[in-house]
Amino acid sequence: MKSRPRIYAASIDDILGGLVTDVYFERTRRIVEAAGLGDVRVRMEVHAYSLPKGYEWAVFAGLEEALAILEGKPVDVYALPEGTIFYRKEPVMVIEGRYADFAVYETPVLGALRFASSIATKAARIRAAAGDRLVLYFGLRALHPAVAPAADRAAYIGGLDGVSGLASKQYLGVEPRGTMPHALIIVFGDQREAWRWYSRLYGETIALVDTFYDERVESLMAAETLGEKLVGVRLDTPSSRRGKMRDIVEEVRWVLEMTGRGDVKVIVSGGVDEEQILQLRDIVDGFGVGTAISAAPSVDLSMDIVEVNKGDGWEPVSKRGKLPGLKQLYRCPDGSRVVARWHQEPPCPGGEPMLVKYLDSGKLVRDLPGLEEIREYVLSQLRGLGLLGG
Repeated sequence: MKSRPRIYAASIDDILGGLVTDVYFERTRRIVEAAGLGDVRVRMEVHAYSLPKGYEWAVFAGLEEALAILEGKPVDVYALPEGTIFYRKEPVMVIEGRYADFAVYETPVLGALRFASSIATKAARIRAAAGDRLVLYFGLRALHPAVAPAADRAAYIGGLDGVSGLASKQYLGVEPRGTMPHALIIVFGDQREAWRWYSRLYGETIALVDTFYDERVESLMAAETLGEKLVGVRLDTPSSRRGKMRDIVEEVRWVLEMTGRGDVKVIVSGGVDEEQILQLRDIVDGFGVGTAISAAPSVDLSMDIVEVNKGDGWEPVSKRGKLPGLKQLYRCPDGSRVVARWHQEPPCPGGEPMLVKYLDSGKLVRDLPGLEEIREYVLSQLRGLGLLGG
């Protein structure tokens, strides 16, 4: 008898129990304990020795999930606050404890951090490219459904104005935002009826205007059909029909203004990335961005032992290509940042240590900020870098 279909998603209990790991970490744990090295303590550092091509910085995200994985384990954890912009070779997290106690958690911790940091970083770059234009995240269809809330969270942290995931209300407290799919119009077989029904149920409407006819024609149809209930039109034109998108947007704007509907906003989605946003942001009111964020270049965070204590004190050590010794990241009064040995004096007078303690023997010792606070922290740093106005 054939088995029933299933969804291949690990449970939270499996993650917290150490099952969701690479087999070599479990084998290493067993070997270490069998060899009588179970009490060896290590300090492991999380950092990125390289960033994606063209990236000068990244956004540190996923900390809350990483702490949830490590909470209750006999480890100390120091980290940058979630949402901190960081640069190549800067430490973003330190874990200290008996290696045998947390070896199997390297995989899920790094997975949470890399996934969230990659999406948050791309979202922040999209935010910077779009300036003050509306940007919504429409990328869940490009991901496994099990990670939808985590993806929406990371994209929102990165500074986007909203996310489309229905579950975000439950998991994040964020009201989902979106317009309508082509499926709605195709099921009706008539754009006007689909728009009318949408407005009856949801009031003010951003109409999708490229299903059957030319964008200019459907935009005028939507204005005539909905009147003042039409607040915007969305162009999701497939690349096979697109031509030069800027020309299409200009044409739509021209006819709307010519017919007295210059108040109607124009939203562009469908294969949008930073380059397209930069080309269109002066004539577009907003963007829906999906795959470019969901399939973001990976921020290559790794976790490496940098010190070992076998009972006779801490000894700096590392594999080739990595710097041995525990390190702290300092923010200097002039805004510069310096990486230095953990226990040395700040390399700049008045330097502030940026890695702060979150777990003490597995117990959370610092309050975690809310989602809106993290998002605003990211936006403030982008402004400080001159990447956003006001």
